[in-house]
Amino acid sequence: MRLLLIAFSIIGILASSDVARAERRVAFVVGNGAYRNVAALPNPAIDARAMASLLRSVGFDVVEGTDLTRDQMTERLLEFGGKSQGADLAVFFYAGHGLAVDGSNYLLPVDADIKSEMDVKLGKAINIDLTLDQTVSDAKVKLVFLDACRDNPFAAKIRSASRTRSVNVQSGLADMKSSEGTLIAFATGPGRTALDGEQGSHSPFTQALIANIAKPGVEIQQAMTQVRAQVSEQTDKAQLPWGHTDLIGAVYLNPVQAPAETSARAAPAEPVGAIGAMSEVELEFWRSVKGSRDPEELKAYLNSYPNGQFKTLAQSRLASLSDSSPPARNLTNIDRATPGAESNQVTEDQIGLDRGQRRDVQRRLNGLGFESRVTGIFDKSTRAVIMRWQAARGYPGTGFLNEEQHRALLAEMVAPSETTSDDDSDDPAPHHRHGSSGRHYRSRGGGFGRGGLFGMMGGLFRHR
Repeated sequence: MRLLLIAFSIIGILASSDVARAERRVAFVVGNGAYRNVAALPNPAIDARAMASLLRSVGFDVVEGTDLTRDQMTERLLEFGGKSQGADLAVFFYAGHGLAVDGSNYLLPVDADIKSEMDVKLGKAINIDLTLDQTVSDAKVKLVFLDACRDNPFAAKIRSASRTRSVNVQSGLADMKSSEGTLIAFATGPGRTALDGEQGSHSPFTQALIANIAKPGVEIQQAMTQVRAQVSEQTDKAQLPWGHTDLIGAVYLNPVQAPAETSARAAPAEPVGAIGAMSEVELEFWRSVKGSRDPEELKAYLNSYPNGQFKTLAQSRLASLSDSSPPARNLTNIDRATPGAESNQVTEDQIGLDRGQRRDVQRRLNGLGFESRVTGIFDKSTRAVIMRWQAARGYPGTGFLNEEQHRALLAEMVAPSETTSDDDSDDPAPHHRHGSSGRHYRSRGGGFGRGGLFGMMGGLFRHR
């Protein structure tokens, strides 16, 4: 009997696996940027290609297109509508120009030439509500991502053409309500405009989607809270994603999870910068250097995160500073550790640093131009600063020290006034002047003046 029960259990597990593999997932992904009658947008095609690649990696059948005309968009939508019939999960992603007229939202093909309200409503633009009703209404779960909340390039023409009646043409997109089993996410709030991002990169909204929605074992509404926080942080709170949801169950784009016990055991030896699509430490690191005029600090980020989420932004800023000389460092007698030496929480614990010694590490980092609060506590911001120092010295960027690296840091000589001043409070370190460059350094909690990313996290969506 026992063997029979085991056999039935195995059969059940195999059947569940077959069901998971049989789940039908389809996606429509389009990015329109090469507009013919208004200014082109630099990034939607890049956004769409990256999103299509991500969705394919987690099992979606993707109908993809970039820079599509009205006829081409209609063709892709018909193909997508056919595939989404009875699908378990359907994703609709659009990046490009959109507009809102009289409370209805429209997507703009690249050949759109809108001169009046009539042009919009009689076919030159694509009505989003009608499109979703005709393509994804039969799917069990629908996820809609609209990175189309940019300035309406035809607003002035539409208003001027409406001489005999009032027409409401607003910035961004209008509010939309979701139906059961649907999540709708906008790049920003109703009537507001979203940023397109640095040329050749991703928009802030798409970049955050790519970083979060397909993380292993992360439910989609939790992922969207992370998206909201990341976009707010990246845009200095100028843009806040928004949306509606009427999902009635948990939805995972990537349901695979690493065993928690194994992950916990491996955590001490894991480099901090390698955790997740974009770790908290990577974001802290970027926040600390994004405004820097020192090319070496931007290179330190690129060395630590060669495929990081802010790679393109770092490269762009580095190019703009290419003619600038890095600030002088008053460094002598640098005894570097072995570059390949492992450093993690365990190796740092083996050094046995007390609070006073941790303060000394933070003071020395400040004296070397790596700004850190002198608190004696190695928090996330300090870890990011240590990573910057490691990257600048050619060490593996983990944010943790080992004995050799600690000795190397102590061997880096700076002016006495920069290293011997007492700081027994938790206040930021005082100003320091370095070398002949005349550059001043002021501690700002590791350069993170607005607090950590996850202090801002709140619910993205509201239920009707």
